[in-house]
Amino acid sequence: MQNTISLTENRDFRRLYHRGRSMVHPCLVLYYARNRLGRNRIGITTSKKIGKAVARNRARRVIREAYRQLEPAAKTGWDLVFVARSRTSGCKTGDILRVMGGMFKSA
Repeated sequence: MQNTISLTENRDFRRLYHRGRSMVHPCLVLYYARNRLGRNRIGITTSKKIGKAVARNRARRVIREAYRQLEPAAKTGWDLVFVARSRTSGCKTGDILRVMGGMFKSA
């Protein structure tokens, strides 16, 4: 993640949930909003509905890897929060890559 930093503050996540725009797919949810930093900030959320720790960690890894591959083509200056859904842990990186690419094009 060359030009991307992680979202760590709870207030940033809450700002995106309430004021950001969203896109929904059965495998992934994206919340996004502009920031004034000139670089992207990314956050990944996985709830306990996904499964135990192994499934949650796998979902995070798959999302992070798909974003890493799409990052060079992504526009800068955005806050992005990806929310894993119950299907995410069963999806392959290529599936998430296609979903995320479609979300980036329409956003």
